[in-house]
Amino acid sequence: MAPRVALKSKGKSGGAKGSKGMDEKSASQCLKEWSTWVMKKAKVATHYGFIPLVIVIGMNSEPKPQLFQLLTPV
Repeated sequence: MAPRVALKSKGKSGGAKGSKGMDEKSASQCLKEWSTWVMKKAKVATHYGFIPLVIVIGMNSEPKPQLFQLLTPV
């Protein structure tokens, strides 16, 4: 889910009283935004790191194959 964005009004009707509640974030909202950010970064790291991880693990196994042998399907 995408995080919601709170928009501030530019008119005089908002006043200092109404803007205070919108500026402060609850602990649960901060936790939700933080966890969403972490999951997005973890998804990118997993996406770009999985195949190199498989190659490194394959290179360190016994018997030690060459890189060409790891990349060919046969």
